[in-house]
Amino acid sequence: MIGWEDVYKVVVAMLPLYFALILGFGSVRWWHIFTHEQCDAINRFVCFFTLPLFTFEFTANVDPFKMNYLFIGADAISKFIIVVVLALWAKCSSKGSYCWSITSFSLSALTNSLVVGVPLLKAMYGPMAVDLVVQSSVVQAIIWLTILLFVLEFRRSGTGISSTATISDSSVKPGETGKDLEGNEVVTITRPSFWRLMRIVWLKLAMNPNSYACIVGLAWAFISNRCHFKMPTIMEGSILIMSRAGTGTAMFSMGLFMALQEKFIACGTSLTLFGMVLRFIAGPAAMAIGAIAVGLHGDILRVCIIQAALPQSITSFIYAKEYGLHANVLSTAVIFGMMVSLPVLVAYYAILEFLN
Repeated sequence: MIGWEDVYKVVVAMLPLYFALILGFGSVRWWHIFTHEQCDAINRFVCFFTLPLFTFEFTANVDPFKMNYLFIGADAISKFIIVVVLALWAKCSSKGSYCWSITSFSLSALTNSLVVGVPLLKAMYGPMAVDLVVQSSVVQAIIWLTILLFVLEFRRSGTGISSTATISDSSVKPGETGKDLEGNEVVTITRPSFWRLMRIVWLKLAMNPNSYACIVGLAWAFISNRCHFKMPTIMEGSILIMSRAGTGTAMFSMGLFMALQEKFIACGTSLTLFGMVLRFIAGPAAMAIGAIAVGLHGDILRVCIIQAALPQSITSFIYAKEYGLHANVLSTAVIFGMMVSLPVLVAYYAILEFLN
């Protein structure tokens, strides 16, 4: 049973994140230390250095031979449900869009498992829950964040190339050159073939350390657990010195982003409520369906549902900022999600225990 002491431990784990966020916010809004261009540079530093090493560090320490594959299957089914619903919404609804489907997937499927999930679920269900939360984080880093990165890069590459335009010379009369064109000039938009676009995307992903940090980490986990040896101290120290700054610098970058916005709630009230519904209702509902479908029950089923209701992934905001896609929505989701997550998760715990 969770008590006030356990709640205090969660609060203690969360408050340092807000300290980093306030420092980032104040450095721009109050103290005017950084310019807009410098804020972008800091975000790129987080995206290309601290987050990849943070991802590698915790992925390399997991034991892949002791993972709960039914739990991973339930997670995959829940993500598949979300993807199908969003794809149908984008295709069939007049209000649906490809870009909002990407953001909605981040809001409903990607969680901040390590910071809040580990201390809270350990208090609720013990070490078994901690193992599942770490496994969820590893799978999210290896599969879902990599897919998100691919989709964002695909969108940016496609948009960048499709804006190229050529003007046919067939309508140019002798003596006419350049805006002089009038009447029946032909303008065509050049779009790359699917395979050419895929080649561009894969080349860009190959230069992005986020796309393979988790894969290298998992490969190391397989080798080290099979052969029973540890990472050399000099290598481990080099990784830890940067990876330990991952979450803090991500929150600092979010504070910078907030300070550059005109309003504290950067995306408005309606989008904030929309994000909260996706985060705390749609995500857990999809996970409940996936867990029941693979036959999970008891405490494992409860852990599945509660971990799906954890606050928004900080990494999803970093990617949204880097790729220019609804970063204001993701930043608000992270901040408000962290604020309301504790009462929401305790409420989930109480309801699930009552239904037992």
